[in-house]
Amino acid sequence: MMQTLNGAPKTKEVQCDKILIADKEIMATTWDLFDSFNALEAPEKPTSSPLSVSSSKSNITKDRERAISLSSVDKESIASSSIIDLESVILSQIQDEEEDSSETILKSEKFQQDLFYMERVLMENIFQPKLAAYRHLPVLIEPDVESEHTISEFEDQLEQEAEEEDEEELEEEEEEEKEPSVSSTLLLELSDAAKEIPPPCLDALWSYGCDLTRGNNVSCMAWNKRNPDLLAVGYGQFRFKEQKKGFACCWSLKNPMWPERVYQCTYGVTALGFSVANPNLLAVGMFNGTIAVYNVQSRNPNSVLDTSESHDKHLGPVWQLKWIEQDRGTPGEDKGEILVSISADGRVTKWFVRKGLSCTAQNLFALLIYTDMMKLKRTAGEKKKVGTEKKTEALISRQAPGMCFDFHPKKMLNADKVRAIHSSSVLFQDTNIYLAGTEEGYIHKCSCSYNEQYLETYRGHKPFSLSQNMKGPVYKIAWNPFSSEVFLSCSADWTIILWRQDSIRPVLTFSSTTNVIYDIMWSPNSAYIFAAANETRVEIWDLSVSTLDPLIINPATANLKFTTLLFAKNSDCLLIGDSDGLVTVYALRNMVESDSKKVDALHDVIGSNLSSPEQ
Repeated sequence: MMQTLNGAPKTKEVQCDKILIADKEIMATTWDLFDSFNALEAPEKPTSSPLSVSSSKSNITKDRERAISLSSVDKESIASSSIIDLESVILSQIQDEEEDSSETILKSEKFQQDLFYMERVLMENIFQPKLAAYRHLPVLIEPDVESEHTISEFEDQLEQEAEEEDEEELEEEEEEEKEPSVSSTLLLELSDAAKEIPPPCLDALWSYGCDLTRGNNVSCMAWNKRNPDLLAVGYGQFRFKEQKKGFACCWSLKNPMWPERVYQCTYGVTALGFSVANPNLLAVGMFNGTIAVYNVQSRNPNSVLDTSESHDKHLGPVWQLKWIEQDRGTPGEDKGEILVSISADGRVTKWFVRKGLSCTAQNLFALLIYTDMMKLKRTAGEKKKVGTEKKTEALISRQAPGMCFDFHPKKMLNADKVRAIHSSSVLFQDTNIYLAGTEEGYIHKCSCSYNEQYLETYRGHKPFSLSQNMKGPVYKIAWNPFSSEVFLSCSADWTIILWRQDSIRPVLTFSSTTNVIYDIMWSPNSAYIFAAANETRVEIWDLSVSTLDPLIINPATANLKFTTLLFAKNSDCLLIGDSDGLVTVYALRNMVESDSKKVDALHDVIGSNLSSPEQ
């Protein structure tokens, strides 16, 4: 403690003038405010008030007194109104400054970034159960906060229910002792029925869609090669009469309600794909044959490269495109990554990203010759028996419109390597051999070394025929990621065909619907599971279970049509696009765990079908 003594208090007196306080009240009407406002704007004009000479002195003095009193009141009212006007002017200036500051705050990058983070947090809170199911994580449930009184009441209710259950069990046991006992076999059957596993199904999690995409047909989808949460979706119509402006959107798993990027296109988008070497580059193919490349890392909505003014552009819709990593041993300018496209003009073309997007040619005249990997020509039908007449049809064009293609996977990859590569978003392919599907219904096996001749032609789908009014273009080709000898194809002839590349005879034909099949895709987690999308439903096939009927059937609702599908990379989920602009994410429930050893079982099924006599 401090031993400090306080000093003695002192009183001081100060002499000053007395402060007088007075209260004043003034009543101001709207007319006073109006007059004072006009008085501030315009200078006061001199007013003359003539007085009559014949008036008496007393009247003059009274008038003077009244004038003096009125002038004093007018001065006070003008002063008060001027104060009010100043206050209103100051308040208006303050409001303007606040509006200007609010506009600057709203337009500032820091505020936009904070809103972006807040939006992310809100989306994660709203979609947390769905995102947890997508990523195979536990769902977080907020605990309910209850008072001690409610908890005690709840415990009392639980005790009462437990006592009632005990009494009911005792009564049931007494009744069972009186009744004859049930046979043990029936009890075993009941227990087995209770332990039955629910059937496989598709469980809808959420949908990528907003007001911008409503009413637009989803034509294609593609995952980013580095970021598995970034999805590119193309919107455009397939038919010429339904054409309108299209666009491409980049959706993030962190915000399913609005896209991260929107790229407007003058024509409908028919194909797109992300680059492998440069994951920020997105190639977009359009219905008029134009190919545009966008940089998704930038917020600039304009394309970085495009072929709209190029003489090498396609003359028909670009139905598919894909970035392909060339082999390191490739000589010359072919090293690195190329962009391969197929179009309805019958050309399979490769593009290089250099100073511009132009084909590989040194002069203008050799441009169309050395740019195309293959010019698809129309193929003559199968030879008929001797003695039968063959009707010929006039060909409008010797070029066969191309619909789809897929490069052959390398043989050295086994199941484990493919699974590891797929998880890292890179799938190595043999860049020399590829399959091309045409509008005629044929599948051509081609080589990059030969641009005038097919290595093989697979005839299984119904070809285009004007006489029979039948059209069966091949819409999609997909190699099996676990077996380099097997591939699938789907067509407008309502069928899906399983092929083996060393045999031109179809191994299996799947025909479970009478609708056009737009898209197929193998599962990245199994060698014998694939998905198919037609106009009315999506089917999941499991070849280890059945080759006659699909394992799962997911029908479309209302007047929707399914157009495309895509398996998720890091989850057991399937994305389905429809004709209304929605991309719905479905979780595959109750599926049997895949085993890489069953690739041999797939080969056994293929071998048994090939060994059986052709019907």
